[in-house]
Amino acid sequence: MKFLHTADWHIGKKLHGYDLLTEQRDAYRQIKAIALAEQVDAVVIAGDLYDRALPSEDAVATLDEMLVDLNRQTKLPLLAISGNHDSGVRLGYGRQWFDSTRFYLRTQVGEGLEPVTLGDTQFFLLPYFEPFAVRQLFDDPEIRTVAQGMARLVQVMETKFAPDKKHVLVAHFFAAGSTHTDSETQVQVGGLNAVPVDLLRAFDYVALGHLHRKEALQHEPTIKYSGSPLKFSTSEAADTKGVWIVDTDTTPVTVTFKPLTPLHDLVVLRDSFEHLMASDHDFGVGPDDFIAVELTDTTPIPNVMQRLKTRFPKVIELTRVNPLTVTLAQLDTRQVQNDPLALLKDFFEQTTQHPLDDQQLHWAKQALQRATKEDAK
Repeated sequence: MKFLHTADWHIGKKLHGYDLLTEQRDAYRQIKAIALAEQVDAVVIAGDLYDRALPSEDAVATLDEMLVDLNRQTKLPLLAISGNHDSGVRLGYGRQWFDSTRFYLRTQVGEGLEPVTLGDTQFFLLPYFEPFAVRQLFDDPEIRTVAQGMARLVQVMETKFAPDKKHVLVAHFFAAGSTHTDSETQVQVGGLNAVPVDLLRAFDYVALGHLHRKEALQHEPTIKYSGSPLKFSTSEAADTKGVWIVDTDTTPVTVTFKPLTPLHDLVVLRDSFEHLMASDHDFGVGPDDFIAVELTDTTPIPNVMQRLKTRFPKVIELTRVNPLTVTLAQLDTRQVQNDPLALLKDFFEQTTQHPLDDQQLHWAKQALQRATKEDAK
């Protein structure tokens, strides 16, 4: 059979305060179009359908619309699990009757031990879990880490393997050797929650969620993170987002990446303020693209964010590439008693390595005059 592997939709997520539902709906439409064009037999969503355990009403309505369209209208089987951002209880409400439309949603760790069989493939749908859940499931106090819990779970899953079927694990965790991006919640402490990939070798394919880059796990042709459909941080700006198409008719399974085109891209611009603001320079970005600015200037720029937004309305980050490291000189009593304006000039030059210009000096004199008048009252 052939299925589409996606994950980490994070419906309802905001990017530095900007709502992403429009971009998420567009990404969904592209995922659906790929599923239809590739004539897949099912769609796998490996966790983090929502961005929050308590999603907004708009987020709930949006995800509901997507799942109903994909499963009820398009008639595609869905295989989904809860991730660490989801509330398993809330997401799993009604899952007992979802199976009747071939929407297989699993939100409790014990449910992952019973495979869902579609065509020539058994799917083990293992939701995100904490070690205590597996400890309670097996009544084994020795299970203290995710890796120990995973070893026990896989041991049981292997006893359910049908010899004439392919075996796919759908899970949501941090695989040992993977790399993080800035937009992911760190759920590992001291490596204790990393799952060794050697535990997963029994499966023909492992469809992972949790990490937002498809390249997060290198050199594993049949153990894949799909990555998120959208860019959620500047560390993902250079990424190509997309989905995996997995064909289990071959041995080993065939895995093909299909890219998504962002409706509104996340772009990092590194340049001087003057060049960024020059109207005759085209940076190839649209007014609705999300822009992270890395300024190369070393001098102070008044109202820099407000001025940048007149050119790039959705500036989400502003950093300086060349921040100054300043060691202020110690002032003696004579210097402290000096003219305040002279102290300001010295301080400004020490911290910026540039003297006050005429306009800045004028502002400083005005401010000092006002302050002096206030003190005299």
